[in-house]
Amino acid sequence: MMTLQTNVREVSERINKIVESISRVIIGKRSLIEDLVVAFFSEGHVLIEGYPGTAKTMLAKAFAKTIKASFRRIQFMPDTLPTDVTGFHIYTLNGKQIFREGPVFTNVLLADELNRTPPRTQAALLEAMQEKQVTVDGITYKLPKPFIVIATQIPVALATGVYPLTETQLDRFMLRIWSDYNKPEEEELIVKKIDYIESLPIEPVMSVGEALQIIDYIKKNVYVDDNIVKYIVNIVTYLRRHKHVGMGPSPRAGIALFKAARAYALLKGRDYVVPDDVKRFAYEALSHRIVIKPEAEAEGVKVEDLIAEALNEVEVPK
Repeated sequence: MMTLQTNVREVSERINKIVESISRVIIGKRSLIEDLVVAFFSEGHVLIEGYPGTAKTMLAKAFAKTIKASFRRIQFMPDTLPTDVTGFHIYTLNGKQIFREGPVFTNVLLADELNRTPPRTQAALLEAMQEKQVTVDGITYKLPKPFIVIATQIPVALATGVYPLTETQLDRFMLRIWSDYNKPEEEELIVKKIDYIESLPIEPVMSVGEALQIIDYIKKNVYVDDNIVKYIVNIVTYLRRHKHVGMGPSPRAGIALFKAARAYALLKGRDYVVPDDVKRFAYEALSHRIVIKPEAEAEGVKVEDLIAEALNEVEVPK
């Protein structure tokens, strides 16, 4: 349990133990694991895109086990209803109202294949993701703390029968990360160790209570200089004003970069943020918040190119 005397090194070691523990079963995806851990300790949500079978679901399960968190999974389908997410009221013969909690009432919610369900059902997560609560029949219910949505989806360009997430829904995700195929040598190791991996032998690293303490510790003890904040805002502003951008990053983009850089600094054993921490999450925090103009898209302009341009052009604080 953390105390007032806990130092940065000790907290960093605790967080890194989560990364190391997950890495035993999620092979060759350390960056992906770090992204998830950073989002969690920043109180954000993640959208994981990737091909089928690239460990998206197993990553979510493994993470929940490391912090002894409650875990629920929703397999989204075209006929999934909003009440299948939030829960619903039932009424007894004497008129008493009873609320049946939906799977959203958990610490770690895996929203599997979120783009397989219509926008009306996707939107059932909006209030939960933003305000950590749900409202059913005019009554508001608070969700457990901590709470993170780990959503997965097959890329729209590669999938059939999907409902692309709206800009509003995408903006609620702190980070969008990519889960790619493993390298051949990594895949060989996965095949050899598959029985071990599928048993998910994850030992808890900390409790949910301790995880909440670390979330609070990051807010109070990791320093972000004003020049770093200005750097973040300048990157976002550059992209908003770009001639090829139809809709630029929302204010949540800058907040996501700020929080991710802060948590990542602690993961790396520092109590202060440097510009490289911001750069580390520029693509994950910004790419899903930018809409390119149709004419620019037709010319082959890509979001990733614009972000790279912004990082190259915006002055880096010394």
